[in-house]
Amino acid sequence: MSSIFIQILQAILMVLLAPLAAGFVATVKARLQNRRGAGVLQPWRNIRKLFTKEVVLADHASWIFRFAPYVVFTATVMAASVVPSLLLDTPLSLTADVIALVALLGLARFFLALAGMDIGTAFGGMGASREMTFSALAEPAMLMSVFVLSLSAQSTNLTTMIHHILSTPLLIQPSIAFALVAMLMIAVAETGRIPIDNPTTHLELTMIHEAMLLEYSGRHLALMEWASMVKLLLFATLIIDLFIPWGLSLEADALGIILALIFWILKLALLFIVLATLETSLAKLRMFEVPQYLGTAFVLAFLGMMIHYMLEVQL
Repeated sequence: MSSIFIQILQAILMVLLAPLAAGFVATVKARLQNRRGAGVLQPWRNIRKLFTKEVVLADHASWIFRFAPYVVFTATVMAASVVPSLLLDTPLSLTADVIALVALLGLARFFLALAGMDIGTAFGGMGASREMTFSALAEPAMLMSVFVLSLSAQSTNLTTMIHHILSTPLLIQPSIAFALVAMLMIAVAETGRIPIDNPTTHLELTMIHEAMLLEYSGRHLALMEWASMVKLLLFATLIIDLFIPWGLSLEADALGIILALIFWILKLALLFIVLATLETSLAKLRMFEVPQYLGTAFVLAFLGMMIHYMLEVQL
């Protein structure tokens, strides 16, 4: 099998499976709450319905408001395309750098915040302010967590780090444990899940991500919602690649790709079951408690780096 074909297949799967991943989390949460739920395919039904609806724009909406959904969706899909999910070595392996990944997500966040402020509504500006404030705390913590792994691999390239992890004997390292906890906390914050944000909330004063989407409709809203689902799958795959990469195919053969797909789906299902369980058992944090949460994640990642230098480097 061609590595280029597998690279395209990975990108397509990340886009197509993202609504199913969001639907799976919602279904598991419903079952844990003794509800039937709408089903795994409900996010796909919502996206299809939104694409058939007319786009309604405010009279004073600028080109930024119209352009933002396409930039947000494209940047998120580009970021998801460079994260390996089936084959480790692909044509885009050299571009699969964590810093470039954060830059693409930052570009999507920038245009999302601009779109929230463009219309001039109170809730849009409030959501944009909260989003940028929390991202200023989340992005350094995410980079610090990844740097713990990159110190041993001597690279911030995802493929190089995964190769190093696969070639290293399986040992429980304290620095990796701290980095994993920090990355899990940041993934919850970056994807707008409980306890940081509630993607199903209808209370405007508690919204973060959803507050910036209140004025969108039709295909624009569909692209924004789809991008958030891709981002959820992206972070889940990133955590799998960095901390439990076993199962990724090293060769572009059919059997290896099929096994890698099975392992990827199983690990995603386990991770999303844990996410649904935590969201069911936790309550949403107050706004002034979110910086403490993100600060804790940064401290944990920093402790992982210090432990790496003090203990593991000496060994």
